[in-house]
Amino acid sequence: MDDAPPALLVIVDAANVVGSVPDGWWRDRRAAAERLRDLLAARGLRGHEGPTEIVLVVEGAARGVEPVPGVRVEAAPGSGDDRIVELVAGSAGRPRVVVTADRELRRRVTALGADVTGPRTVHG
Repeated sequence: MDDAPPALLVIVDAANVVGSVPDGWWRDRRAAAERLRDLLAARGLRGHEGPTEIVLVVEGAARGVEPVPGVRVEAAPGSGDDRIVELVAGSAGRPRVVVTADRELRRRVTALGADVTGPRTVHG
């Protein structure tokens, strides 16, 4: 029997995290989301050494980004924020952290028991 705690669920608000770095992301949102995905696959979440399950939530022009080993990609059919809230609500009972700087999204997910960290945890 495995008594190990469940892996930390890391849900990343791709639009918000990509938009936090003024590197020309607006010229190709999909490519920017792919760079973020690859960074997450390579480094994970800074400051967390244990097992993680990383979910990158994309929306709009970034839909179509493919998953890679270590990063699952969820294409939001509508609002990325709404999809993130659904993922948090559907994963009650396990540790969760949402990566975003969006104040309203932070409020919504902390009300469901998730922790929140900012984009610097990925880019820093």
